[in-house]
Amino acid sequence: MGSCCENNCAVEALQERQRGTLIKVLVINAMMFIAMVAAAIHGKSSALLSDSLDNLGDALTYGLSLYAVTKSSATKAKVALFKGALIFIAASLVVVQIIYRVTDPVLPSYEIMSLFSLAGLAANGLCLGLLWRHRGDDVNMSSVFECSRNDIAANLSVILAAVGVWVFESGMPDIIVATLLAAFLLRSSFRVLRRALSEIVSARALPAGDDESPEGNVG
Repeated sequence: MGSCCENNCAVEALQERQRGTLIKVLVINAMMFIAMVAAAIHGKSSALLSDSLDNLGDALTYGLSLYAVTKSSATKAKVALFKGALIFIAASLVVVQIIYRVTDPVLPSYEIMSLFSLAGLAANGLCLGLLWRHRGDDVNMSSVFECSRNDIAANLSVILAAVGVWVFESGMPDIIVATLLAAFLLRSSFRVLRRALSEIVSARALPAGDDESPEGNVG
């Protein structure tokens, strides 16, 4: 009985830590989305707009993850499946924006791109640091960590695009980096979807009642 109580206390403590971390990263990403989407529109940057959409997707993802913290492993896997779909949708929106910019080219503002991508890098670096200890907790938190790691790569790619726009005085580096970002997001979505589907299949293979506990992986 004592061992069971200790285990339940450990699970509850882990879930409380996960909730606290998810609330923090959700607020950070929501604020960054508002700032970056305004900057992307003003600066006419496809790469920066792609990055801002990624922040929006992450804010929604963290909200879903917050809901799933106390749920069963099967529910967490289903939420992760939905998160993978959100990443895929974000990548698809990037592709649409790229096609639009190819047909209607403009010269983006590399100053705005640089400034806001650096701000995004700092914010997402903070998120990644907060999520680091939860990266192996369960499928729910590992998919959240995946999203945060994607953000770092996205910010770095926008900085690279800004340098390219400045050096070549062309919008093509912006389009190229946005295309690479879309490919990266697609790859990430497939990875999250694959793991979530695997978890769902495993949960269905268990006898009825074995997956009712919301414990997940404690360590």
